[in-house]
Amino acid sequence: MSSVKPHHSRRTILFITAVVAMGGLLFGYDTGVISGSQLYFTEFFGLTTGEQGWAVSSAIYGCLFGALASGYLTKQISRKYTLLLSALLFIVSAWGSGMANSLLELSVYRIIGGLGVGMASMAAPMYIAEISPPKERGQMVSFYQLAVVIGFFVVFLATYFIGNGSVNFVASFNENDLHIWNVEQGWRIMFWSELIPAGLFFVLLFFVPHTPRWLVLKKRTEQARNVLSLITSNAEEARLELEDIKLSFSETPKHHKVTLASKGIAFILFLGIMLSIFQQTTGINAILYYGAEIFSNALGYGPEDALKQQLWTAGVNLAFTFIAIFSIDRWGRKPLLLTGIAGMFLGLSILALTIYSRQMGVISLLAILLFIGSFAMSMGPVVWVLLSEIFPNTIRSIAMSIAVAAQWLFNAIVANSFPVVNGSQLNNEAFNGVLPYLIFASFCLITFVFVWRLVPETKGKTLEELEALWTGENVFHEADEIEPDS
Repeated sequence: MSSVKPHHSRRTILFITAVVAMGGLLFGYDTGVISGSQLYFTEFFGLTTGEQGWAVSSAIYGCLFGALASGYLTKQISRKYTLLLSALLFIVSAWGSGMANSLLELSVYRIIGGLGVGMASMAAPMYIAEISPPKERGQMVSFYQLAVVIGFFVVFLATYFIGNGSVNFVASFNENDLHIWNVEQGWRIMFWSELIPAGLFFVLLFFVPHTPRWLVLKKRTEQARNVLSLITSNAEEARLELEDIKLSFSETPKHHKVTLASKGIAFILFLGIMLSIFQQTTGINAILYYGAEIFSNALGYGPEDALKQQLWTAGVNLAFTFIAIFSIDRWGRKPLLLTGIAGMFLGLSILALTIYSRQMGVISLLAILLFIGSFAMSMGPVVWVLLSEIFPNTIRSIAMSIAVAAQWLFNAIVANSFPVVNGSQLNNEAFNGVLPYLIFASFCLITFVFVWRLVPETKGKTLEELEALWTGENVFHEADEIEPDS
């Protein structure tokens, strides 16, 4: 009987992780659908560059407030119910965005969807981290990022089919007719296509439990014990883990309850916020949100051809995420980050060189793919893993919500500013169109130094063991000396 139990618990963890990670799929899908549709609704509504930036980034401001709200919601109503609420918001947003007849209506529904994305982006990795075995936590939380990029890939397939492949259903369409149809109707169907994964996410969430750490927080110890019995190998392991969790929430002469003001926590919060900021300022979402426009304008592709090129970016994003999944618990978080950031810098530098010299083409496309692949194996999954594991149990909700909110704030800043900077006179006359890519490359260099000097290695330790490390003596100075169990 005991030989069967580990396999049973692993299947349970994989099922729960797959369901919860669908929050990431919706995150990726929502990001991808705006990339594929914005060329068309921008023309439909006759938007200026500033209005286009707002239409794209409005959802991100919803994400910012959703992330902040999730700090309260995940603690009060649970990680699970916060995800259920986010699923409902996804459904409302997908339907309303496709029905919009003005920029105002579109923005309102995009903000509603952003609230759902913000909640899911914080609650899903937290949930997965809290039910994962320590030695596999990096891989499990990376499934969230895998779901994000699957969402990108699926939506790019959908938008390509709707915006280009749909011509198979209307054989009489020529290229001009197809473009007119996309401007009038295609972008609406792109938004409505999100209803399918959003509805599935909502239904499946009813089949996952609350996390044991939230149950202990709410003093529902017996329920926590039952959940742990499902996700651990044996009763003794479940008992020991439950005792560790209970201790982390207690306040005794030997254990002081951790708060935001506790020793060592300021550094960890600073670390989480800066990793979130760097994840955005290195440029990934500018490339993803405006990928079709970059391919269309900078690289000379037509709008429908640009959608086809985005399938390459989505495919590379997906493939390189698997590298992170299978190596993060072997190589560690830090080596993956440093390797990926170096690749991101190289990709941006080559792209800038080809645009500046007006030699756009296959090399430019390969440079973008190098950048995206490098991000997919590093700053994408690893940052989410670190954010989900570095904060102690008692403050995980509030601390992670602050860090994730910072991520969405800078996501919005980048999304809003990219079309303005890219279309500016300074960029076109003084920098020959490469200024935004030079800015992103500069942030890659800063991020590399930050990670090299300050980010600790966290693989292989329980969440409670990490808490003891952060609140120990000289946390800041000894950060680089934290090593995994051998």
